[in-house]
Parts: sequence; structure tokens; C-alpha cells
Amino acid sequence: MAGMSPLFRRRDRETEQSPQSPQPAQARPSSPSTESHVVTLVRKPGCHLCDDAQSVVEKVCADLGVAWEAKDITEDRRLHDAYWEQIPVVLVDGRQHTFWRVNEERLRKALTDQFR
Repeated sequence: MAGMSPLFRRRDRETEQSPQSPQPAQARPSSPSTESHVVTLVRKPGCHLCDDAQSVVEKVCADLGVAWEAKDITEDRRLHDAYWEQIPVVLVDGRQHTFWRVNEERLRKALTDQFR
């Protein structure tokens, strides 16, 4: 599995600890159902899909009062090795939620689901 693309190793990454944050999360006051969530957007400079993903993440997190952070894949070797073929990647509470295209309704549901 060492030579396998990270795209096909998603299950292995879910068991790893979430990456350390180089910058503080951006937060707004949260509601009881969303207060423990943190959304991480793994992106790189000059990536148009990353810009689109950030717009969705910003909107949903602002609406729900959820903390979010952006991490630059070019500045973190571990993130680069794990996600370089998938960016942008959205993590919810350190677990991969989606990659490439971010669906606003799906992200909103993941952040408001009481049974997670």
C-alpha cells in the first residue's frame, strides 16, 4: 500500500490524528448543536477549486457559527503527502468530509447532524 495513491488510502487517514493547526480557527458564537465542530480547508495558492471551496466553507460556517481554518498544503509535508491529489479537501473534526467540490447542503448537514 506504500506506493498506492493517497486517493485510495482514505480509510487509513481517518484513523490518524488530525493535523496540528498552524493558525487559529476563525470562529463566531456557536449554537449548542455546532459548538464542538471545527472545519479545516486544505488548499494551496492559485487553486480555483480551493477558492470555490473556501467560499462555501466561509458561508456555511458563518451561518452556523462553526469554527473553521485554512491550511496550505505547500507548507505542511504531512498534508501534502496525504492529500496532494485531492485538494481542496474539507475535514470536519479532523475527518475527511469531501474533496474537489464542496456541496453546501452536505456540509451544512454534517455540521448540524445531532447524531454524529
